[in-house]
Parts: sequence; structure tokens; C-alpha cells
Amino acid sequence: MRLSSFFATVMSTFTLAAVVVLGFSSQVQAMGGSSSGIWGKPTPGSLDIDPKFTGVGTNLFTWGKPNVPGTLANQLLFNGNSFTGDIGSLFKIGDLTYHNGTVNLGTSVDYVPLTLEVSLNNQVKVSESFNFNFKLVNTPNESTDPQENADFVFVSENFGDRNFLFDGKEYTIELTGFSQDNGVTSTNQFRVLEEEKTTAAIFARITAPKPTRKIPEPGAIAGLSLLGVYLVSRKSSRAKN
Repeated sequence: MRLSSFFATVMSTFTLAAVVVLGFSSQVQAMGGSSSGIWGKPTPGSLDIDPKFTGVGTNLFTWGKPNVPGTLANQLLFNGNSFTGDIGSLFKIGDLTYHNGTVNLGTSVDYVPLTLEVSLNNQVKVSESFNFNFKLVNTPNESTDPQENADFVFVSENFGDRNFLFDGKEYTIELTGFSQDNGVTSTNQFRVLEEEKTTAAIFARITAPKPTRKIPEPGAIAGLSLLGVYLVSRKSSRAKN
């Protein structure tokens, strides 16, 4: 066999082997989409004899009757957003803002649910729902210390994750929690002084399946072996000469 023909055969086989191995390891690097959230029907507490609330089915929920004319009731506002996230990296999918109003006792509620919808739409049409339950704690404002009159909102820890298929592979979208430091740490409670507000973002991560390693075809292995044998033979022949 001529040298040029031998190398043409071997190198074409080597290229095929590289395509076989590398082709199966390629995966999508980023995904984009959007989020939205709506509040559900709240659950009053045993002491809430005259519960007041608005916003069921919207992204802005209010509860309690203000005891000072012209002031706001308690509010929870969820603002979704568009996003693009690199696979394996954290990205923000929305903001939750809590305003602590001054309301009359007996007009509050104890719990309110939030349904969060996350849609991936640039490369794969997927929509996933996440359900949260918020515990609302309203203090009676009987202390002279503003810190003791602060109200609380607790979010349940059922962040969870969802799996979805893209291009025949199973990916996972995971909610990592609410954060006020760009995803470095997570929090499950919001403590706010009277007539003040705070905002926390909710973060997520999409993880890809582990790449599968394909064994090259027998022909590719044989070609690489022939190349090795040939190079060794050539080296031996030159040594003798």
C-alpha cells in the first residue's frame, strides 16, 4: 500500500472516531424563558374573625384592613421576568416584594399560596409549575421597640425540581430559593418593620444530564492500531539504516 493511501485510510477512520466520541458529548449551553406567579385563595387564622384580602388570581396579594386612613394594607408582589441561564449556573427568575402595612387585628389571614410558572421557550417548549405556601405573621404592635413590632413572612421549603426532555435528553430545572445577595445564600423568611418593605429574588439552575462516553467503532480502533504499527515499523527501519 502506498504511504498516501495508507494515511488517507487511517486519518479518515481517525476522524470518524473523533466524530463518534465528540458528537455524543455536545449539549446545549444555555436556555431562556420567562416566569410568572399568581396568588391563590388564602387561609384565615382562628383569630381572623373578619379577614380582608384582594388579589387572588393575580401577582399582587393584599391582606388586612389598614387602621390608619390613607395607608396601605400588607402586600406581597411577585414580579416574574425573562431570563437566559447558562446550564449549571444560577439565574434569577423573579422578585418577591413584601410591604408591611399597619392593619387592624382580626382582619388578616394566616397562609396564602403562590403558583410559580416557569416556561422555557427559546429552544424547548416546556412549562413547569411550582407551588409555595407563605405563612403570614402579624404582630399586635404593642411594643415601643420597632423591632418587636416587625411582621414576618415565611415561605415553605418545598422548592423542589422538575425534569424535562430536550433533544432526547433529560434536563432538570431546580429552584434554589429566595435570596437577597444575588443567590449566594438563601432565605425562607422576610422580616419587615411597620410601613417598610423588602425584596428578595428567587433563583434557579438548569442541570444537564451527564454525557455518555461512546466507544469508537471497531473499524476506528483498527485504523488507529494500524497507524501505530506503521509508525513503529518506520522508526525501526530508519534505525537499521
